[in-house]
Amino acid sequence: MRTFFPSESCKESQLHALNPQSWLQVERGKLSKLTSSKFSSCSSSSSAESLIKVPEPPVLPFFKPVDYVEVLAQIHEELESCPPQERSNLYLLQFQVFRGLGEVKLMRRSLRSAWQKSSTVHEKLVFGAWLKYEKQREELISDLLATCGKCAEEFGPIDIVSQLHADLNSNSNETAIMNADCNLRNVIFRIGDEKIVCDRKKIAGLSAPFHAMLNGCFSESLCEIIDFSENNISPLGFKAISEFSVTGNLNEVSPNILLEILIFANKFCCERLKDACDRKLASLVSSVEDAVELMEFALQENSSVLAASCLRVFLHELPTCLNDDRVVEIFSHADKQKRIIMVGAASFSLYCLLSEVAMNLDPQSNKTACFLERLVESAETKQQKLLAFHQLGCVRLLRKEYDEAERLFEAALNAGHIYSVSGLARLGYIRGHRLWAYDRLSSVISSITPLGWMYQERSLYCEGINKYEDLEKATELDPTLTYPYMYRAASLMRRQNVQAALAEINRILGFKLALECLELRFCFYLALEDYQAALCDVQAILTLSPDYRMFEGRVAAYQLRTLVCEHVGNWTTADCWMQLYERWSSVDDIGSLSVIYQMLESDAPKGVLYFRQSLLLLRLNCPEAAMQSLQLARQHASTEHERLVYEGWILYDTGHCEEGLRKAEESIKLNRSFEAFFLKAYALADSSRDPSGSVTVVSLLEDALKCPSDRLRKGQALNNLGSVYVDHGKLDLAGDCYINALKIRHTRAHQGLARVHFLRNDKAAAYEEMTKLIEKARNNASAYEKRSEYCDRELAKADLEIVTKLDPLRVYPYKYRAAVFMDNHKEKEAIAELSRAIAFKADLHLLHLRAAFYEHIGDVLAALRDCRAALSVDPNHQEMLEFHSRVNSHEL
Repeated sequence: MRTFFPSESCKESQLHALNPQSWLQVERGKLSKLTSSKFSSCSSSSSAESLIKVPEPPVLPFFKPVDYVEVLAQIHEELESCPPQERSNLYLLQFQVFRGLGEVKLMRRSLRSAWQKSSTVHEKLVFGAWLKYEKQREELISDLLATCGKCAEEFGPIDIVSQLHADLNSNSNETAIMNADCNLRNVIFRIGDEKIVCDRKKIAGLSAPFHAMLNGCFSESLCEIIDFSENNISPLGFKAISEFSVTGNLNEVSPNILLEILIFANKFCCERLKDACDRKLASLVSSVEDAVELMEFALQENSSVLAASCLRVFLHELPTCLNDDRVVEIFSHADKQKRIIMVGAASFSLYCLLSEVAMNLDPQSNKTACFLERLVESAETKQQKLLAFHQLGCVRLLRKEYDEAERLFEAALNAGHIYSVSGLARLGYIRGHRLWAYDRLSSVISSITPLGWMYQERSLYCEGINKYEDLEKATELDPTLTYPYMYRAASLMRRQNVQAALAEINRILGFKLALECLELRFCFYLALEDYQAALCDVQAILTLSPDYRMFEGRVAAYQLRTLVCEHVGNWTTADCWMQLYERWSSVDDIGSLSVIYQMLESDAPKGVLYFRQSLLLLRLNCPEAAMQSLQLARQHASTEHERLVYEGWILYDTGHCEEGLRKAEESIKLNRSFEAFFLKAYALADSSRDPSGSVTVVSLLEDALKCPSDRLRKGQALNNLGSVYVDHGKLDLAGDCYINALKIRHTRAHQGLARVHFLRNDKAAAYEEMTKLIEKARNNASAYEKRSEYCDRELAKADLEIVTKLDPLRVYPYKYRAAVFMDNHKEKEAIAELSRAIAFKADLHLLHLRAAFYEHIGDVLAALRDCRAALSVDPNHQEMLEFHSRVNSHEL
């Protein structure tokens, strides 16, 4: 995030008097006519009800273990001792766990680990292609790194010909063959009307069959001329073979002749010749057309190098190549033997990738089903099988192939995937067995520690008070599930309890910007004829997903926006800037997004607007959308120096801090601009380990403030400058910065000023300052959390309860409450408090603290499990590594 400096002073708690933090360190920071008709009549109750529909939550095609912590710990333990060739598959399983948890960054890290630990070229190909697919909108980053003399290695080409080694040990007899004695030095092979003179010893040395023919008891051993016309080899082909027998090379041979030679080499067991031909053909594959044509030969002739080269081309062109029926045919109809030729032992990994790409294109397509069938065939371990069964079951369910879906879900359930019971319950409900579905879920809930999805699923099969109780329980156990909020909000709206309905849907939108929730709120506003609010939501939707379709996919969101605009007055450019300033100052991020979307349709400079959009999207925890906006900012930059600034942010936000700093310096050489100085200060503060670097950061921010810019950005610079001063104990200067920022309505400066008050031992003033922020900010969970540091324990607990209600994903409140329990010797309650958050959020610090609690009560195995799971989240966390070493020695 680039909206604040992660100052050193904010990394440790200052709650001296309360101090339950002996257990705890506080981290902070870290349309058609039909559409028109429906729209125009939406204010009637019947039309409003038709708009306000909440679809059932899908059965997700993910691996969702009941105890993901245990699974991650097992994976980590196996990684510590397994042979190198098993590591990639373990990282792939880790990826699947994180995908089920929705942890995108951790998923990518696991994929990258799988790629780095690949033990074969085939694994390198598959995981490299998967990383490229996951980052398919990030090719620009590789180009920018190249301009800095650095390359993104996972996107680089793999030299298959040199890396895929052939096993030619079976032909060790060729050396002896070469030395065999023979009376006839040469032999002539006649093909049609042509005669090819060959060295008998050299040809005999090509293979055991040729040796037997020319030196054994066959009649050809006594012949000077041998007729080879019936062996499907042309004179040109045999001349090339003769030359190879002497030189060991296939120079200047056309592809068609190489194919002839490949078939011939297979027929006569000429392994060295086949390998040379295989590699020569592999080096010629450069397009999908080449790969389609040559893959068939490769599979027929057992040519693994050529097959791998063709596979590389296919994977490089994902997802586009799956629109080619010939490519799909190759992957869909490859039996076990062909899969071994094509991808070696990485068949499961390959079909995991292909099925994911196909599901993203169309989960109901034949190719998706075919790829998943191959995935089932490729599965070897228990975890691989349950994942493959479940994923194929989900696709069969979507395709309404219910009998086959039931068989697959049962297989997955029997293999240990409890989540597959949701698929079986849906099938039971579809067949009219609603009570059976309810009982099936009840049985699961009563037999294990229940999770939120179990109650959500069971709520689909009951009504009235039972349904509401199940939905409340689902939210209690997993507040990230969107369906319960949506159902409750829609029910309240149908009962015309408008404020309660909006409050309910706003609960989840306060911490999770889910498109389906924005759509539902849009429908509420339509029903209420609040077109300005409806426009705000639909423009936020279009910012996140320009192609989004609403009303169960029937209407494009941009069409609805066009219709809503007819009911809303036009804003001038000045109006837009005023609205943006107002909403930005009140920390209304969704509202600010909407205003920027509207401004982008005007003649205003688009580069700076897309850049602002990226800032908001980062604050809303939408990093992929933020990166797209940054790339659009670069694309629409009006000057070279502006473009360099956006390139610097792109590099910085993807972890390339030094390269981002270089771009800032290049921009400053061209033009001394606010944004260039701001970027340089931010990147330098992050990358410099030298305490004296703060002097340079201060100077850069002061230079930035001297440059022209609007008040929104100057407020941010003043806020950051205040943070630097606080870190170095210059409280008067820091206070001046925060006060000046507040004068231009940079609302977040209240937090910095509160810090200054606190460090001056004026806790009451700090508390009051944070109260002002809470009153002004629309999104204020972080403000409540910060205010909890400046009050007594009871008030702190009350503030942190509010934080958990506003944003249950914030980790600190759980840690604080758990630490308080632990200080009161309530170990069981402390562990339970952490466990309820860990159930839906894989967080290093929660796992670390729970491990410490387990160690404290002497449960070494549980502590070790949490250590291992935490190291799956961050393998390089030094404190966790030391903790793991200590606990592991106890266990041994």
